Amino acid sequence: MRAKSEQDLGSLDRRYRPALMAFFMRRAASHSDAEDMTQELFAKLALSDGGRTMDNADAYIFQMAANLLRDRARRERVRSSYSAEIRAEPLDLEPLDPARVLIGRERLGEVSDALRELPERTRAIFLLFRLEGMKQAELAQLYGMTTSGVQKHILKAMGHLTKRTRAGE
Repeated sequence: MRAKSEQDLGSLDRRYRPALMAFFMRRAASHSDAEDMTQELFAKLALSDGGRTMDNADAYIFQMAANLLRDRARRERVRSSYSAEIRAEPLDLEPLDPARVLIGRERLGEVSDALRELPERTRAIFLLFRLEGMKQAELAQLYGMTTSGVQKHILKAMGHLTKRTRAGE
């Protein structure tokens, strides 16, 4: 059997839809899930190599159905694992306290002042690395230096910021 045209797909749909719906209904949670999976199977079948001959269409289609169920179960396990992780993590949200906001703004001002004290090139390299996420190799190429040189600029900036913010405590 060859699934190559809309007519062939229509024929496959008429022949296999009831059996696939029953197959998915026995294994899926709801009628709508079974309908979705049946539709997904026919969509995959339509996108599959239309020139290929199916020697045993029954086996091929029901193997696709079993694989679809396995994939869906795997995705659901991952999804529920992440959901459980998110629900299990306590939220450490403290209420906004005006004093805390003020302290945060002051510290941000200290960091900003400390950054302005750095040489322009060191400041630019540090900001591109830390805030823009550029890789050290990209920065080295951009500034025409070695990655070791970039690392030295980053370390110099971090050392200066650490020294200045600790001095303000």
